[in-house]
Amino acid sequence: QVQLVESGGGLVQAGGSLRLSCAASGRTFSTYAMGWFRQAPGKEREFVAAIKWSGGRIYYADSVQGRFTISRDNAKKMVYLQMNSLKPEDTAVYYCAAAEVWGYSDSRTSAKYGYWGQGTQVTVSS
Repeated sequence: QVQLVESGGGLVQAGGSLRLSCAASGRTFSTYAMGWFRQAPGKEREFVAAIKWSGGRIYYADSVQGRFTISRDNAKKMVYLQMNSLKPEDTAVYYCAAAEVWGYSDSRTSAKYGYWGQGTQVTVSS
């Protein structure tokens, strides 16, 4: 079992930066792949980034590649999403999630994640 709590969302101007954090509880955190997803109003939840349990493999959505960076600290049971060069289209509720599987397809599929945080709102103004 893993419990996840996101923080760090807020309002930022286009071109600005935010760092989202996800605090996990549970003894087996280091055995889970972690992902960030987002959902904008009226849209489906979409994949943003994922990091393997060891941190050695990372995937990004094309829309954030080069602007966002996912990282994890297994000792602190934390996952981070550094978001730079933010755009208005990045506005969404961002969710942290944990999965017991890993792969190019699985890591991009929200249904593969068994544990989710409550979400944190990110709003980018133009």
